[in-house]
Amino acid sequence: MSKAAVIYWSQSGNTEAMAEAVADGARKAGADTVCVRVDSADASTVSDADGVALGCPAMGSEELEEGEFRPFFDSIAPSLAGKKVALFGSYGWGDGTWMKNWEAECGNYGIALVSEGVIANNAPDADALSACEELGKAIAG
Repeated sequence: MSKAAVIYWSQSGNTEAMAEAVADGARKAGADTVCVRVDSADASTVSDADGVALGCPAMGSEELEEGEFRPFFDSIAPSLAGKKVALFGSYGWGDGTWMKNWEAECGNYGIALVSEGVIANNAPDADALSACEELGKAIAG
């Protein structure tokens, strides 16, 4: 059985709802899945997983949250190469630039993403939640 980790940061609950949909998809695909806030994750959460989904909303001027998520991502990014990795998050302004920048940053680390990141403007709608479930299936497979 494959192992999947869904690690996220959420302020409003929008990215948390997306994380839960990603985890549901991974479970439906048969993966032993953990879904945790970034402050409850550590390097072993990542190293124990075959697939990892990371969720963070756009903050500030379309950046990753800098207090908890950014330091965590910076610490684990080198260990993500060779794993199935997916990105997701919500935003309330802008046009999703933070996701494109994050995807490019992953490429710089040699991280092969299973698909484009899933983004939702504010609360995720049914289409966004369905896309999140598909991300979960992709990191589980």
